Amino acid sequence: MEYELIRSKRKSIAIEITRDCRLLVRAPSRYPRAEIDRFVESRRDWIESHMESQRLRAEAHPEPDEAERRRLIALAKEQLPPLVARYAAAMGLTPSRITITGARTRFGSCSGKNALSFSWRLMEYPREAVELVVVHELCHFVHKNHGPEFYRLLGSVLPDHRERKALLKK
Repeated sequence: MEYELIRSKRKSIAIEITRDCRLLVRAPSRYPRAEIDRFVESRRDWIESHMESQRLRAEAHPEPDEAERRRLIALAKEQLPPLVARYAAAMGLTPSRITITGARTRFGSCSGKNALSFSWRLMEYPREAVELVVVHELCHFVHKNHGPEFYRLLGSVLPDHRERKALLKK
């Protein structure tokens, strides 16, 4: 099985399947190549199933072309600030800043200083899912974790948050 080997001062071997379906193996600097090959081969079934999942994910969500990317950024800049303002006012909160990013692995984030960031990629999802991400990040103003109180607050604003979350999985 072909893979890209990355050696470093780590203590264990790790396998990563990238977004573009490359197999990366991270290993300790002095670990023997034959042992790494055996390790990779022992995980063949796991690698093949996750490689297929990654291929299907890439097909379901292809990278937008430049024109579509610009359209989604403009849409995010137009729609997200008023949406944040509406929910923030309803929850009695005030964000310090809102930024639009190109993050691939998370739709939104909240800093310790209550600055919100949203990926323009979120605009590819239904309005209900977008609202969930906005409220989710606003809830982090009050609870900086994902404990029971966080989900109680989220549920008090969006009682259907579980159904909305399912929209982000599609």
